[in-house]
Amino acid sequence: MTLKTDFARRRFLTSASGAALLGAFPMVSRAISLGSPSARELAMDHTHTREKIELTYAVGSRYVPQAMTDLNHFLRDHYSGLIGSMDPGLYDIMHALRMSLKARAPYQIISGYRSPHTNERLRTTRGGGVARHSLHMDGKAVDLRIPGVPLKELRDAALELKAGGVGYYPGSDFVHVDTGGVRTWRG
Repeated sequence: MTLKTDFARRRFLTSASGAALLGAFPMVSRAISLGSPSARELAMDHTHTREKIELTYAVGSRYVPQAMTDLNHFLRDHYSGLIGSMDPGLYDIMHALRMSLKARAPYQIISGYRSPHTNERLRTTRGGGVARHSLHMDGKAVDLRIPGVPLKELRDAALELKAGGVGYYPGSDFVHVDTGGVRTWRG
């Protein structure tokens, strides 16, 4: 199955499962169909796997279970294929960033979950650019950029949120955001 076909199949299944869920909860269905701000969406392209994903991941204060599963798979360790459990708060940070920047383009994902083995391998071969206790291993970090948004603007918007860690990597063309303590650094 090709990635394009796989993506189309996934999108159909996600929509179908969402429709089934919405049929069971008419108020949720109404909120989504009216374009309510309570429905939160994400769109991402993965720079390594070439996969794409676009979905509603939360409605109001509830995360959509199938969307969480799909996002965990999408943000898997692209070196080993291992799937971690991503912190849903990370998606809220990403959503808030897109809203504050009024960005329409999908995120470009450089790295999401990393297994401890992958993290150690990268740490020892990348000249110190990977933390020994990286939050990527806990599913609490993502490295990203948004086409058309200057990297400094993305970094500044993430800092304004004061929602977690923000690393600025202009040489590698990405910003790191995480759900850890509020802090900043330049890589």
